[in-house]
Amino acid sequence: MPSLEPQLSAKLRHRPDRRLTTLLLTGLAGLSGAARPLPLAAHDIPARVTVLTLVKPEGRTLRVLVRAPLEAMRDIHFPVRGPGYLDFERAGPLLRDAAVLWIAGGLSFAEAGRDLGQPRIVAYRVALPSDRSFERFESALATVTGPPLPSDTELVWTQALLDVLLEYPIAAGEDLAVRTEFARLGLETTTVLRFLPTGGGERAFRWQGDAGQVRLDPRWHHAALRFVGDGFRHILDGLDHLLFVLCLVIPFRRFRSLVVIITAFTLAHSITLVAATLGFAPQGLWFAPFIETLIALSILYMAFENILGAKAERRWALAFGFGLVHGFGFAFYLREGLQFAGGHLASSLLAFNLGVELGQLFVLLLAVPALSWLFRRIPERAGVILLSALVAHSAWHWMTERLTALRQYRLEWPRFDQALLSGLLGWLVVLALLAGAIRLLSRLYRRLGTPAQAEPAGDS
Repeated sequence: MPSLEPQLSAKLRHRPDRRLTTLLLTGLAGLSGAARPLPLAAHDIPARVTVLTLVKPEGRTLRVLVRAPLEAMRDIHFPVRGPGYLDFERAGPLLRDAAVLWIAGGLSFAEAGRDLGQPRIVAYRVALPSDRSFERFESALATVTGPPLPSDTELVWTQALLDVLLEYPIAAGEDLAVRTEFARLGLETTTVLRFLPTGGGERAFRWQGDAGQVRLDPRWHHAALRFVGDGFRHILDGLDHLLFVLCLVIPFRRFRSLVVIITAFTLAHSITLVAATLGFAPQGLWFAPFIETLIALSILYMAFENILGAKAERRWALAFGFGLVHGFGFAFYLREGLQFAGGHLASSLLAFNLGVELGQLFVLLLAVPALSWLFRRIPERAGVILLSALVAHSAWHWMTERLTALRQYRLEWPRFDQALLSGLLGWLVVLALLAGAIRLLSRLYRRLGTPAQAEPAGDS
């Protein structure tokens, strides 16, 4: 690509605001009765924007087709005529500016860790909102490189789409990664990217905002590393899961107690996480709010049990039972991210679960010493009641809000039919695994000899 385009991009970024100038010119034109069309003033950020992207390596060239709404490209004042129709004849140079700044400037590709640099802008054109050529790579390529729309086309400029063809030099077209900066196009930007690898097939991605670096055909270790991080961050970002773990350990901080309780919770949520990810879970819209409501209820119950007096001999069983519910919650989050796993579903699933466990361990390493320090300065029983009451207050509000959301799906509750029967048969397998897990935990509990009542960590 010629060196002129980076300079043009920089110039566009530093172009002074022309709002006042445009308003003055518009006023003068109205006073003089001039009929000459003028550029539009700067427009607001669109609420919702969808960017379509097709990526295909061909030999030593990576071809990228991008479609985005013209109204999302701010600070470029597209000329109009009549009641707001795009003036195609005078918009030509500005379309290239938009392609450089908002499309090429929002994409960066890498191959095997090597940045591919600035792309070459091969073609660009305006498309109608009814144009469906981006459903296939071949039709999209033919449209972008084909003749432009007639200059007398009556197209309201806010409905116009900008199609751009970019090309990057590549070596083999393997281990490709992309990073987008399209979130700036709208208040809520959705990127839909379809990758067509050299060996055939297609891989589809969809994300909100900017997803960081996305490997289009990840190796297993790349996928595993990504999902370990996702699981770790999910625990730290999920306040409800954090509070549940905190409720589990507030009264029981001895090592032997923690081993049994956390093992039970981990084993339980791992079972339902795997089962739900593999499809052994209801698919109705009601199921997600139902599980979210149960998660809030689990926190509320554990908090009240701490207040009334928790018993160690059954805490592991409660952790196991509620862990089954929380596993579904983890699965809802994981389901959206599996598109980044490539062909490595199993390793990504295990990696995500590992990340969740590492997040829990990190929380425990901070929470247990902090609780022990606090209870050396205030009466432990009063501290347990106070902390649990604060957690119960939050959980109660969550439960009522989620129950209200759940009621909106009351007409979609499952009916007894063949699909439900098939799901129940699948869960028979899960129940068999649960029985084995409970038996294993019972043996572990008896072997470690968990104390009969809560004791401070300092006595271990």
